[in-house]
Amino acid sequence: MTPTQEQLIALGGVFQAAVLVDKIAKTGQASEAALSCMLGSLLVMDPKDTMEVYGGDDLNLREGYRSLVSALERDPAALQREPLRYALSMLGLERKLAKRDDLLELIGKRLPQIKSQVEHFGPVHENVIAASGALYQDTLSTLRQRIQVHGDMRNLQQPNNASKIRALLLAGIRSARLWRQLGGHRWQLVVSRRKLLKELYPMLRG
Repeated sequence: MTPTQEQLIALGGVFQAAVLVDKIAKTGQASEAALSCMLGSLLVMDPKDTMEVYGGDDLNLREGYRSLVSALERDPAALQREPLRYALSMLGLERKLAKRDDLLELIGKRLPQIKSQVEHFGPVHENVIAASGALYQDTLSTLRQRIQVHGDMRNLQQPNNASKIRALLLAGIRSARLWRQLGGHRWQLVVSRRKLLKELYPMLRG
């Protein structure tokens, strides 16, 4: 796997989280497998490669890849505007988080507790989702830059959906951090568009 492909998997994770946030906000629904993949990615502490973070394959990142392709192609008809906005916001928040050792330390302390809940209840149990959402609230929600999620108020006001959205934003920011660690930079999305698309099309087809 090339370094660019490794970066695209992590960036696909950011966009996958963004797509799922948009779906829950608008419809109240999201695929359990995709949700499980993203929440699971929070708890992989020492992966042997990027794919392992997402459960060993990128099957549950395809919607994220599609959203990323639509952003890179710049086709107004296909562009997924809300997911793109969420993804760019997550990339921005990750930069802010990187400068906050206190918040990183808190996340580092709490994730093993969430991991033991997963071992007990499974990855998409409401307790796990609530704990992950609360971790986002206690850390990233305290930063001045916030992510405004738009959707149907009936969905957004349900506590379980609100927790899912926060947990997914946390997972998306974890993917953003991974992307950065693999050498990803925001200017690539502008300067290296064609190169990224060339690598991304075969990944999308699987």
